[in-house]
Amino acid sequence: MTQHAGKPPLDRARVQRACNAVREQLDAERGGKPYWEGELSPSALAVAVAVSAMSIASEANGQWRDRFAERIGRGLDWLRTNRNDDGGWGDTPISLSNGPATLLALAALRLNGVSEDAPEVRDATAFVARCGGVEGIAASYGSDRTFSVPIVTTAALAGLAVWRDVVQLPFELAALPRWLFTAANMRVVSYALPALISMGLVRFRKGPKGGWLSRWIRNCTTGSALRRLDRMTPSSGGFLEAIPLTAFVVMTLIAADLPDHPTVEKGLAFLESRQRDDGGWPIDSNLSIWCTTLAVNGLGGGSVETRDWLLDQQRTSKHPFTGAAPGGWGWTHLSGSVPDADDTAGAILALRVLPECDRTLPAVAAGFRWLTGLQNRDGGIPTFCRGWQRLPFDQSAPELTAHFLRACSAWEQRLDGSRRRAKDFLASARGADHTWASLWFGNEAAEGKRNPVFGTGRVLRAVKSAAAADWLASSRNPDGSFGGDAGLPGTIEETAVAVDGLLAVKSPAARLSCREAIRWLCDRIERGEMRPAPIGLYFAQLWYYEKLYPWLFSAAALRGALQRWDELNE
Repeated sequence: MTQHAGKPPLDRARVQRACNAVREQLDAERGGKPYWEGELSPSALAVAVAVSAMSIASEANGQWRDRFAERIGRGLDWLRTNRNDDGGWGDTPISLSNGPATLLALAALRLNGVSEDAPEVRDATAFVARCGGVEGIAASYGSDRTFSVPIVTTAALAGLAVWRDVVQLPFELAALPRWLFTAANMRVVSYALPALISMGLVRFRKGPKGGWLSRWIRNCTTGSALRRLDRMTPSSGGFLEAIPLTAFVVMTLIAADLPDHPTVEKGLAFLESRQRDDGGWPIDSNLSIWCTTLAVNGLGGGSVETRDWLLDQQRTSKHPFTGAAPGGWGWTHLSGSVPDADDTAGAILALRVLPECDRTLPAVAAGFRWLTGLQNRDGGIPTFCRGWQRLPFDQSAPELTAHFLRACSAWEQRLDGSRRRAKDFLASARGADHTWASLWFGNEAAEGKRNPVFGTGRVLRAVKSAAAADWLASSRNPDGSFGGDAGLPGTIEETAVAVDGLLAVKSPAARLSCREAIRWLCDRIERGEMRPAPIGLYFAQLWYYEKLYPWLFSAAALRGALQRWDELNE
């Protein structure tokens, strides 16, 4: 071991202590359960939409008014407390203000009769105007109507927009077989069918009706669409376990004069159950499966109880919501979850380091069948459904494709054709600067909200690119940390992911950056500064952070450093 750039060599005992501290914290966070539930950040957008749904319900039914009055009050207090100095709201309490969150918060205030002269309403109105108003905010989503239509619809319900400005979604298609959706070129993602139905219905009943033929078709198919919605509603009442999506569906069904539809009461009960003591709501219930597989893979193993719990979460039948085939895993063990590529690959990797049983190999085989069945024509792996490539969140994603390749390597799966096409996709998806931008993790401060550090760090685990490693190493900050891109403030999550990726590549630049980043991580752990950052890019630019992410990603980075200690310190 030699000195490097005038700095002492890494102290292995110090790194081991930091690693032990992370393990102890994760053991404590598990709380005796076989899995890690985690804790998602509170979300102004989720609070605003949940409050709006309860407010619209209260107007429709006196019993609901009594039931929700206190919850609405606490939600509005949360919004007032967590407003930014510029008059807007961000997706998390530590996020930059943005148009959608601010418009929805404004709608919640107006639906509850808060005066136009109130400071929070006046300032929010000015912020929305600076974003181009309702029209400008909707236009920022381009042709993707998954989130723009619910936003404009909520604005219309609050009197902030007119119904003719709300796009009429073709809810009548819900009466048709699922395979026809793609042929119809629908501009909503595949898992947004509940919103398609409810948003389409309320627009049809409140806005311009169109020609006689479309009116006749929609009147004839309303019953079928509503029955399909009932069948899709999960037992928890939460679609995707997502507070905004569920609240959007509930409020629009009530506004469409359908308060007695079974989905409404289930959705309202879901919203009640997810409100926190401080009056806020998270964006989703939890990421229990995702957090658990990150923990198992980061720590390098786990218990028999964790293995059995994880095996129990695999889908063994066709999913009633998305129509996904058996074999995949979702992000949470709760009933609103749907299978996705990242969590399926993560579960397969976790099963490789968990104690094996007679259920393990069949589960892994089914998981690989599910992933290869998902693979797009371009060779990449999308998030949810093969063939829905017109919109960002069902297109092939570099980090998901790399996760699939890592799972193949861990289990020594040949899958020659699938692996070759996945590698070809990664080669084609690499930027001119040899980076990959991730789909599901971005950075609010980066140009275009991209996160080449996270994306490149994840892909390097599967593709050992010296040029990509050199770029990643060069993006390190002088203090040893990494942000979402070169020159951005460092976060624990991005620093740990960068280390994890650079450890896979043997180069002097990679080793030097790893050492400096590990020092930085050890400093943060020793000082107790393990604060999460909003690096999560949820669908339609919805930001969140997760309390456990700093610990989970650090576990993988520090354990990896100890495993490669000699080569790291050459």
